[in-house]
Amino acid sequence: MPRSHLRPPLCLFLAAIGFWVSSCATALGPGYSIENQEIRVQFLPGPDPRIRVDSDYRLRNTGNQSLSSLELRLPGRRSFHLATAKATWDGSSIAEQSSLINQRNTLLALPKTWSPNEGHNLHLSAEFQNPVAGAPGFRFAGDAFFLPSEGWAPELLPSQGLFSTGGVPPRQWRLLVHVPDGFLVHTSGRSTRTSRNAREITVQALQHSEDRYPFVVAGRYRETSLDAGSGNKVFLWSRAPEDSALLRQSTDALVLAIQAYDATFGVRSQKSQPLRIVECPVPTGCFRTTESSYGNLLSAQPSGVSSELASLDTLMIDFSGGPPKLAAAAPGLAASWLGYGQNPGFYEQQPPLSAFPAFASALGQEAIEGPSSRTETIRRALRMIPKSAVARQAEGETVLRAKSFLFFYALEEHFGRDAFRHAIDHMLSARQGRGFNLNDLIAAFEQETHQNVAEFVRLWMKRPGVPDDFRSRYEDASTSIAITSEETMP
Repeated sequence: MPRSHLRPPLCLFLAAIGFWVSSCATALGPGYSIENQEIRVQFLPGPDPRIRVDSDYRLRNTGNQSLSSLELRLPGRRSFHLATAKATWDGSSIAEQSSLINQRNTLLALPKTWSPNEGHNLHLSAEFQNPVAGAPGFRFAGDAFFLPSEGWAPELLPSQGLFSTGGVPPRQWRLLVHVPDGFLVHTSGRSTRTSRNAREITVQALQHSEDRYPFVVAGRYRETSLDAGSGNKVFLWSRAPEDSALLRQSTDALVLAIQAYDATFGVRSQKSQPLRIVECPVPTGCFRTTESSYGNLLSAQPSGVSSELASLDTLMIDFSGGPPKLAAAAPGLAASWLGYGQNPGFYEQQPPLSAFPAFASALGQEAIEGPSSRTETIRRALRMIPKSAVARQAEGETVLRAKSFLFFYALEEHFGRDAFRHAIDHMLSARQGRGFNLNDLIAAFEQETHQNVAEFVRLWMKRPGVPDDFRSRYEDASTSIAITSEETMP
């Protein structure tokens, strides 16, 4: 039987086995459960600021055998500079060592065998400081910091063995953030209590299963409400003075980009969650990715990454370059509309959908810089694609990237802007939180246009180069380029 025919039955069989295992009251393998969990973050300001993270867990062996070790993933030393780190088991220090299975993981050798049904307390503490000058890693200022949605909090892992369990956080746990008085604080989860004393603010936020990757941003920010003309509120957290000309220019640029995304992709969130756009504490140490593979498509002089989506409702951004640099920040902003904060797998899309965030970014750039930006961007991408493409010869990554990017412009021009908006909005709404692929895109456009969209996709993506009519429209400077639509972009 062909292998492709074997996969569906095999997947169903494995899914059934997994459901049976999870529903069994009696453990079938080694494992444990996290009964209670609490993570405390404390910011220590000063010339050499520190961030202290204390994590407490109440663990119970719920497996069918004793355990002698516990495997976990601690903050990555490439991203965070650890000044100190410590682990205790029921108050006694335990040694850390690298896992033999995965060097990225840490193995805690328990002081005595952990028998089934026994409960124990695990405490993990770490203190972050800024890396030395020139070294990579996250940085924070003396009066502001940012902990991204992945990599700073410990992650407990399942036990090793067949039918093993463990590492799953409880359905609800507490995140507490202690910061100096005067700080603004935003975290994942739902804030339930804020207390103050003479010098410190404590914010408590309950985390649930949907808050799998907690994050924190806090500092002496100034909050400005942006009127973007949409139903959802947008707040700008800036470290610049309120009357700063740079801040006013940046605010105007952001409003234009937000209006463009609302018009093209629909309302960002159905839950009316405010969007927070937060200035990075230290731009050089704020982003996990420093280069964009699509940067040379969006700009003749591409700069480094200047934004990152911390969560579906929080965007970290570098304001230092003003409106021109904000155009480069558009991918992170667009990601919120595209739902990328709900499904990190979106970043692993295959062509042409891998270019969707870059196309969305270009729309924001067009809104900020004006209509001429569109023509310049398309021509820049066309120059990366040979005019005389060789049939049956694989296209290089640069060419495929440029083709995928231009594919969305072609979709918009061929079917009309209104149809493009409606189809994209339908796809994003129908697939919210679950991801989407090229088949979903084709189905949405065929439903909207009642045309053979699959053939249009094959014409663009399965043949070498780009269609001659598309190239000729943009390479002839005297050609008037129009998009069929009854509406215009804001």
